[in-house]
Amino acid sequence: MGNRGMEDLIPLVNKLQDAFSYIGQACNLDLPQIAVVGGQSAGKSSVLENFVGRDFLPRGSGIVTRRPLVLQLISATAEWAEFLHCKGKKFTDFDEVRQEIEAETDRAVGANKGISPIPINLRVYSPHVLNLTLIDLPGITKVPVGDQPVDIEQQIRDMIMQFITRESCLILAVTPANSDLANSDALKLAKDVDPQGLRTIGVITKLDLMDEGTDAREVLENKLLPLRRGYIGVVNRSQKDIDGKKDIKAALEAERKFFLSHPGYRHMAEKMGTPRLQRVLNEQLTNHIRDTLPAFRSKLQSQLLALDKEAEEYRGYRPDDPSRKTKQLLQMVQQFSVDFEKRIEGSGDQVDTVELSGGAKINRIFHERFPFELVKMECDEKEMRREISYAIKNIHGIR
Repeated sequence: MGNRGMEDLIPLVNKLQDAFSYIGQACNLDLPQIAVVGGQSAGKSSVLENFVGRDFLPRGSGIVTRRPLVLQLISATAEWAEFLHCKGKKFTDFDEVRQEIEAETDRAVGANKGISPIPINLRVYSPHVLNLTLIDLPGITKVPVGDQPVDIEQQIRDMIMQFITRESCLILAVTPANSDLANSDALKLAKDVDPQGLRTIGVITKLDLMDEGTDAREVLENKLLPLRRGYIGVVNRSQKDIDGKKDIKAALEAERKFFLSHPGYRHMAEKMGTPRLQRVLNEQLTNHIRDTLPAFRSKLQSQLLALDKEAEEYRGYRPDDPSRKTKQLLQMVQQFSVDFEKRIEGSGDQVDTVELSGGAKINRIFHERFPFELVKMECDEKEMRREISYAIKNIHGIR
């Protein structure tokens, strides 16, 4: 493992991630993390399972990942898993882990194919993993299936964007080699938010399924679609291997033999494969946390000071204190005044874009209706009407 002496950084960020999830509050601190993005059937689940060495993710047709899965891999001497929502319960049977992911997903979004941005936090302790945290996001889809909402593609895109638009988020873009790489959904999304390719890591799956006589050598050598952090190729188990419960250890050995024997990849075999990908991600996430730590620490301290200041106000709080009620009433009146002025100015969060309202409506009445009403006045005060009409023409804003 690289960066010795820095290995506690990833577990530290894990604790912060858990703390915000546990209290049910969104984390408005941009935690350094890796988001896994890819189309359906791109091989995201297989890559994550190969890291762990266990089958533990739900599989099937359509959208299988319907909530973000925060997967925290922690190097340990024994092997077990635990969920944040049922903390204290150790799962040693990884079939039960899969069932719990499915059950917890259904509890939030039902048994249909809908999605939810509320994450599931899963920790896996194992001697076979390096410290690493990944956020597995729903696969990009194009067509609604069954009772999915018609805008399911946009919903998934919006959810993915919530994570990958943050500068502190590294993007693991997973693309199958047997599709047109130039039109990869994952790479296109990554390019939208990271046009220079500075925080995108490319993963090319299904290299063994490419047409005979073709290869992804130019992509893996970072020549075709360059990324600052480059590409790593992996070979996952086939669906037949998965159905037949092929051992992941045997699959990793087969992957290594594939790269060593393939004429297009033989020269870069040591830079390819799942173990290499896991090491690179561990190193890059650790470096990324280290680089973002000063700004992150500064932001955390400023938020802590603001919270301390707010908490200080309530240290001597007594519910029966009459001055507290008076202050609360004043605050409500002040807030009402601010909200009222916003409605008049048209700068609130409830602005009607179809009809005129607030200050705009008042302004229109003064300019279009009131002058005509003045003309109808039966009096000889022409000078008064002229002055009032002149004043109206110079009215601006809420005045």
